[in-house]
Amino acid sequence: MASVYDAAAYILEQQGEMTAMKLQKLAYYSQAWSLVWDERPLFSEEFQAWANGPVCPDLYRTHRGQFTVSSCSPGDPSALDAAAQETLAAVLSYYGDKSAQWLSNLTHAEPPWRDMREGLAPGQRGNGTITQAAMAEYYGSLETQ
Repeated sequence: MASVYDAAAYILEQQGEMTAMKLQKLAYYSQAWSLVWDERPLFSEEFQAWANGPVCPDLYRTHRGQFTVSSCSPGDPSALDAAAQETLAAVLSYYGDKSAQWLSNLTHAEPPWRDMREGLAPGQRGNGTITQAAMAEYYGSLETQ
């Protein structure tokens, strides 16, 4: 299975430099839609419900302190199989031109993040795990609408 670093490297290879927040949100939506379309996780690393939306702590550690990110070491886009690349390409086609704030606002309106933030004040630190099951259930329900 590919890693979040491989997915992030692919995203950056296709889109170029972007803010760390946007990279996190694109990685999140890539995982969510892989669960729906491919019926499998794109990578095993988890997302947590941080104040500004879903964040993968493992990926965060690679770009901590950076506002913009242009590469993701140790990521290797060639580690992604054809289905993973197809999913990532579709996600980037839809979400890739959106701003980091737009993506963050979208995640804030959706149950997987919102449910894990229940009881927390806006801006309050939190690290509840957004489960793959919650992601698959919610985003899968969008497919039938």
